[in-house]
Amino acid sequence: MVKLNFDDSRHLVSRAGIGAEWKIIQQYQNLTRQQAINHLLKNQDFHLSNPPAMSSWSKTLSLKGNMRRKKMIMRISRDEGKSLQTWWVKHLLKTRSPFLERMTLFWHNHFPSSIDKTQQCSMLHQQNLLLRKHALGNFGKMLHAIAKDPAMLVYLDGFVSTKQEPNENFARELLELFSLGIGHYTENDMREAARAFTGWGVDDHSGRYIFRGNDHDKGVKTFLGQRGNFNGEDIINIILRHPRTAERIAIKMWHEFISISRPDMGVIKQWAQVFRGSNYDISRLLTTVLNSPVFWEKQNRGALIKSPIELTIGTLRTLPYSSAHTDLAHSLNIMGQGVFAHPSVKGWDGGTNWISTQSLLRRNSMMTNLTRGNLNERKHKSGIAQKLPDISPEQMSNWLLPIPALQALPLKPGKQRLVRALVLDPSYQVA
Repeated sequence: MVKLNFDDSRHLVSRAGIGAEWKIIQQYQNLTRQQAINHLLKNQDFHLSNPPAMSSWSKTLSLKGNMRRKKMIMRISRDEGKSLQTWWVKHLLKTRSPFLERMTLFWHNHFPSSIDKTQQCSMLHQQNLLLRKHALGNFGKMLHAIAKDPAMLVYLDGFVSTKQEPNENFARELLELFSLGIGHYTENDMREAARAFTGWGVDDHSGRYIFRGNDHDKGVKTFLGQRGNFNGEDIINIILRHPRTAERIAIKMWHEFISISRPDMGVIKQWAQVFRGSNYDISRLLTTVLNSPVFWEKQNRGALIKSPIELTIGTLRTLPYSSAHTDLAHSLNIMGQGVFAHPSVKGWDGGTNWISTQSLLRRNSMMTNLTRGNLNERKHKSGIAQKLPDISPEQMSNWLLPIPALQALPLKPGKQRLVRALVLDPSYQVA
């Protein structure tokens, strides 16, 4: 089989990692497509640094009551939230498994929970571990696990849902955002699903999932044309048997790995068939996506807009710039992609929504700050030039840009000057 050339290897690493890392590109250049994809899937390093100190659920409950205590909870969650954001951002910078982390981020956006709503960072940390555990595993198991995840139960108010007062938030988002999508269920389906999830709560002492049988609606429900004494697990299983669930995930994979354009539904149905046929094996779906002709087509290179994390963290993983004086977690918040801080239950919209007049200024400002330095390499020997690969200007451009530069490159020689120009070029904003 034909081995990947430089452009193909760069495309795979950029799309499936966090930045176009030179060493990985060189490593994959000597492999076939399937060998490189297999390496991506098998490279799973779950080692994480210790998380910051965070308050327990029982402590948070003990502080609820009057306004003064509510303000204290807000202050604690805000401070602990900053530390938790910094913890994950540092891991994104250092991880030896960028594809695993990219997929953890993908599911973090598919199943969002925020610091502001939960006010419980210890739960968000546990949810982060759950998503990483299942990121390349089985979607069905992940969906079952996320439904019982304490952070999700608090975020979507499932922990207060009883048979007397069923809360519909989780059931609505389960159907609309996590699986089928609008148009593939009715309002009655959503209400019946909400009844099935009543009694799913969070233990006051341990902060873990607990089933409270006295709060559960044991009556007969009708859901997606089926009738029975369904509980929450039954509802999820019915959803997983519905063909639209696999299609919905396949569509999200298109926008993650192929293009911001409308997906080819013929391709989507093929991917979905593979996904359902494998009993929702995420790695099997990803293998199919990354092996698809559409993934490798030239017209789809440069067809995605980098998220703030891809732009910022990706640059720092690709090039030897320093972030010592930059609060990256705070910068990502300003740029619209603060981790554990989704703007709504829909997560980050992504795509063209990353680019606006205001956000583009912020993105350019970040790149300008990262690449700042003395460009005179003869006088300034401690710059990044010594750490860059010894390649021609043309090769440098092919490495850092997925499509040709849109602005004139500097006539004055120097690696650092060239790299800065490439990073500040509009073409660097796409992947």
